[in-house]
Order: sequence, then C-alpha cells, then structure tokens
Amino acid sequence: QEKSCRLSAALLGEDSEISQDQLYELLKYAALGKCHNAAQPSWCRIYHQSHLAGVVVVVLHEMSQLHFYRFYLQFKHLRKVFRHRFTLAPSTNFPVSLYGEGTNLKPQNTPQGLTSTSSECITKSSDLQCDPIIQRYGGKKQGLTSYTLTLEEQKKNGYPVEGSPRSKGYISTECDQQRTDSSPLFGLDCEMCLTAKGNEVTRVSLVDARGQCLLNELVKPESKVVNYCTRFSGVTKKMLLPVKTRLSDIQTRLKKMLPHDAVLVGHSLNFDLQALEMIHPSVIDTSLLFARNEGRKFKLKFLAKAVLGKEIQCEQKLGHDPTEDARAALELAQFFIEQGPTKVAELNLEMLLTAEKLAEVSQNKAALQPQGCGFQEQLNEPPPLSKPCFLDCLQVTGQKPLLLGRQGLDSSGLCQSNLSTSNKQILQRALEDVPLSKFSIIQFSLGPEYLASHLHAGLYEKVRSKLTDMLTIYAGPFEENFCMKSVKKEFGRCGPIQSLTVVTETFQPYVCIQYEVLEAAQLAVESLNGAEVAGSCIKVQRPVTAAMLDCNVLIKELELDVENEGVIYVAGLKNSLTETDLQEEFSQLKDLETLFLPKDLQSGKHRNCCFLKFQKTQSAVEALEAINGWTMKGSELRSRNALAPGHLWRWIWQMNHSNEKQGKHIFYEKMEQLSDSEQDLRKKVKKLDHHIKKLYRSLQNNTLCIVLFPGVNSMQGSQSGLGLMGIKDEGRSAC
Repeated sequence: QEKSCRLSAALLGEDSEISQDQLYELLKYAALGKCHNAAQPSWCRIYHQSHLAGVVVVVLHEMSQLHFYRFYLQFKHLRKVFRHRFTLAPSTNFPVSLYGEGTNLKPQNTPQGLTSTSSECITKSSDLQCDPIIQRYGGKKQGLTSYTLTLEEQKKNGYPVEGSPRSKGYISTECDQQRTDSSPLFGLDCEMCLTAKGNEVTRVSLVDARGQCLLNELVKPESKVVNYCTRFSGVTKKMLLPVKTRLSDIQTRLKKMLPHDAVLVGHSLNFDLQALEMIHPSVIDTSLLFARNEGRKFKLKFLAKAVLGKEIQCEQKLGHDPTEDARAALELAQFFIEQGPTKVAELNLEMLLTAEKLAEVSQNKAALQPQGCGFQEQLNEPPPLSKPCFLDCLQVTGQKPLLLGRQGLDSSGLCQSNLSTSNKQILQRALEDVPLSKFSIIQFSLGPEYLASHLHAGLYEKVRSKLTDMLTIYAGPFEENFCMKSVKKEFGRCGPIQSLTVVTETFQPYVCIQYEVLEAAQLAVESLNGAEVAGSCIKVQRPVTAAMLDCNVLIKELELDVENEGVIYVAGLKNSLTETDLQEEFSQLKDLETLFLPKDLQSGKHRNCCFLKFQKTQSAVEALEAINGWTMKGSELRSRNALAPGHLWRWIWQMNHSNEKQGKHIFYEKMEQLSDSEQDLRKKVKKLDHHIKKLYRSLQNNTLCIVLFPGVNSMQGSQSGLGLMGIKDEGRSAC
C-alpha cells in the first residue's frame, strides 16, 4: 500500500519567519530527498519524501504578505486549504532563492523537451576589472580593517547590532576598542539544533590567529529539542545528556576570552552570532569577502579546497567539525589579507567551481549509466556558472524541471521554459504539463498595471489602517470622575494594551483602547460589552467606518482559518510567569503540542498572553472550556479561539509600531489612485485564487504544493513575503 506523505512544521511566533536559505533547504530536500547531499529542512519535516508524487511551487509575482491579508476574503481557497504558513524574507534575486544560484541566463525559448544550455554560458575574460572581488575592494593589498563589515553591511546581512529590535536581550562582547590592521583575528563557528524556541546552539568553537583551539564546548539548549540536526552538527542526544553548560555560560566565557580589539572571522557569521545571542562590532565574513555577482556565495567547503587545498566537512564524518570550520574561515581571511584581491581574483574561483560541478555530473552519469540513462549528448554541453543547485541534479537523474510564467525565472538554463501572456494560458499549460514533471514552478501575476510602487504604498496604508481599527475598541460611557486604573486593569485582562486614552468629545467620557493582538480586542468586545466596569454599565464596540463594515465577517473567517485549527489564545497571565512556568501549569491539558509566549519586539519582555496549539481540534475545544475562569497565581484567565497566531501577530506588531514618514497630501493621492483600481484588483485576486484552486485539484495525491508571495524588495522599500504549503491528500479537507 502506498505510503501517505506528511508535512509538519511548528510555525509560531518568531519561528514562523523563514529565510530564503531555509526555503531553498525545503525545496532541495523535497526535490532530491537524501540524494546529492540534500537533508531534512531544519525548520519543518517531510515524512516519506521518497513517496512524493511531485513538487509544485506557485509563485505570485511581485505580491507580498500585504496582498494576502488585504484580500483575505477573496483568497477563499488558499486560506482554507493550506495549513502551514510562514513569513518570507523578501529577496533581491528571488529565482536564486528558489533553487540555488545559477548563471543568470534568460530562459531560452526552446521547443518543449529540449533542455540545452548555450555555449556562451562560460565566459573567459582576461579583464580582472570585471571580477566582483576587484570591483568591491580594488586591486591593491590592504589591511584587515578594509575587509571588516561596516555597520550598514552588518544590518543588511542580518547581523545582530545595537539598537535593533531583533537584538533586544542580546549580550555585547564589549570589544569596543578601536580596530587597527594589527588587531587580533579569531575564528568562530557554531553548530545548532532545532528546538521549540527555534535554532539553538549545541556546540561552539573559537580559534586564535595561529589556529589553536581556545574553546570547543557542547552547550545544553534551553528549550526542548525537536531535531538535533546530527547530519550537520554531529551532535546527538546522547552527547548532550551529561552537558551542564548553558548559553549564558558560553556568553560569559567569550566575553572574557576576547580582547577589546578582537576581530571575529566566520563564514555567514551572522547565523552564529544570532544563535549565541551576542553582538560584536567588528567581523569579517568569508561568505561575503570572496564576493560573487548577484549576491551569490561560495560554500566554505569549496573555498577551503580551492583556496587552501584543504578537505573539510568530509562525508565520512558525522556532521561538521566547528573547530575545523572556524579554522578554515580564519585561514581564508588571512590568505585574502596577505595575498590581496588581485591574487584572489586570479584564482578564477567561478571556473574552478564549474570544473568541480562538471566532475560531479560526470561521476553521477557514470553511476547511473548501467540503469539505461543516457546523458552523453547532454554532458557535452558546457555547464552553467553556478553553485550546486538542485535543478541540475534533477537533470542528471533524467527529470526535466518545468517553468511556466510571464517573467523569466530560470537562472539555470535547465528548465522547460514557456513564456505565456496571460494567467489563463499559464493555467492551461500547467494542467497539461505539471503531471509530466517532478518539479514545477508556475508563476502567476496580477499584471504590470497593479505592480507600481505607489499602489504598494497605498495598499500598505489601507491594511495598516484596517488592522488598527480592528485592534481598537471604544468603551463607555463612564462617570465624570471614573477610576482609569480600574478600567486599565479590567481591559488589560483581555490582553496586552498598546494605548489607552480618554475620549473628551462626548457628553460623558469614553475610553479608546488599542490592543496589540486581535484576540484581545475581540475578547474585550465579547466579555465586557454590557459589563459593569469602574462603577458604570458600559458598551464596548469597535470603530464604525466604511472599512469596518465587514469586520464581523473577517473575524469569523479568521477563526475558521485552517491555520487556526487547534490553537487557542489565553490572556490574563502575570508578567512574572516564565515560559517554563506556563509549560508546567498547562501540562495537564491533553494533547498540548506547542506553547508560544509573545514578547515585545523592542523591550524583549513577555506579554500577558500566550497561544496554545493542540494536536487535536477537540482537545483545543476542551482546553478552552477548562481555562476560562481558571485562576493561575492569583490571576483569572480568559481565553478564546485564536484569530492570528504564528507569523501574523509579529507582522501586526510591526505594522502597528511603524511610523509613516510621508506627507498627508502624498498619502491621500496614493489612496485615491488605489481606490480607482481596487475593485478590478479584487476581481483579479478572486480569479487568481480560482486558478490556483483548479491547479491544486488537478494534482496527484502526495504532491507537495507551495504557494509563494515573494514579497517586494526595491529602492522604494520592502514588504515581507508569505508562504503557504501542504501535501495534497484527498482523504483530508486540508493539507
């Protein structure tokens, strides 16, 4: 009997924000399984991957998370089918983030089935001035301070920096002395595991400028481990059992070990510092130092072999050796500083990578030849200039990835690329061709007339304004000398309050309360309307505006959203309660899977509410009944079904705390332009949703389907993307 594939992902709060690398990680494993060094994603899990019928990625060109929630009611199919959602960081080169770094070739309009690449893929230029390393650093040798990242570069590449909301609660190394070209270099590398909290450190290594190991320590994660990531980390459950060292111990030791002018070196060091929850002002990142075009990066393993002649991360070993990786990154930086940019550019790393890839393809071809797979003609074609991406690996196994869309997404030259002129044509081709392909990317678009930056700005303001109204309630009337403290206390039991003001324009005073989460505002309306507060029998209501006329419908649909199944919201918690305390208190609840305790993204303090996710919907219903009226540490709890768990609460918080810098006259102009086309836009979105529904229904069971709103990243600003995913199974109503 055919096994049923299954997808699991605990996407709550901060863990629901997925990077482009993590998306690539998922797609690569889904497409290749355990072949070609593909591994289970660190943030979700595919069960029985070998039984997947196929992978279909639907890309909604230049649409963002903003579009999904502005037209939430129109996306009827998407919100009812896809159980797993995540916020997606926007990318300047979205095709690269989908399937790896390619050659930036335009898709060739070749006949269907012909997957040749042009001989112009490889360009042998003797002009080093075109090399990205020379363009970035010049040709002359410089001291190490010329290669440390500036503050802006650190921010751009996701490094923890002082004053950043994401770095609240992080520990500074306090290495604040002025750097010189004689400052000491230290190599740093960490291995991580996946816990209920997210990525946590399990091993830390630090080496000095001579390559001597100063620190190689196992670290006990604070939260429950979901995946030890042993294939990469080399760390097992058994290894961590006797370990007593915690993250705070490592932070203290690093602060003591590093001199005040230390320069840290690592490969994609931002991830290590994030996991360590530490801020260091002076870093050299070898993934950026050995620059490539279009933001691509060489892998550490390749650089170590090509530049240093060293083999690291060998497949025979269980996981990576962080000391080995830290030493390799350090030596790469030292080589670059000592030899200078010109010598590094003369190595022609792109050509070396191409040669390595060709050798890999030849080996794979030789291994597969006895099984009757003939690739001789294909192998005679020059390979593209790219790092290993899973599209060419699919080619080796005789599978042709399919790309359908209006825009050129294919940067590998390997897909059956068909450029169509309308969403309807794209859908028709997809219905015909997707069943014939193991991996398909289908791109739909609203059309160029709806992608202008001024429309995005107006759309953003409308969504922000409506969310603000949904988070706001008015309560009253009260007596003239009512006690504001009593009002704040009573309404604070429903959830975290952002602002509370007295309305003086009315005959009797009213109070305007703006909450931080939708559930709190809804709970206040449901539980306090008609109640006696501060000596007055009050009415509780939301603002009455044209945009709020469908508020009740929207609230109901959010509550019925498939993502909210089995999730409840609990308010009235004391701020002194920790996540561990809550785990103990709620441990008696049946089938509790995950507890998420939101925190202020600026102060890092926990809010007085939490979300509970249960394995079964019925268990959530029973927990809801049990919790209402429950007293915890002297505080009475209130609860209801969740409306906006996971990625959405964080996005709401960010929108709610954003300050628009544009003048009012500009804003009104944008709003007017948006409203002129919004009716047509609603119709287009509804039709788009119908197209995806039709495509989804045509898919075979056990097909992984991912719908991506890529987000917007332009000179005018950026908007986060959104991903929805699930594995089709006709036996269930949702993925």
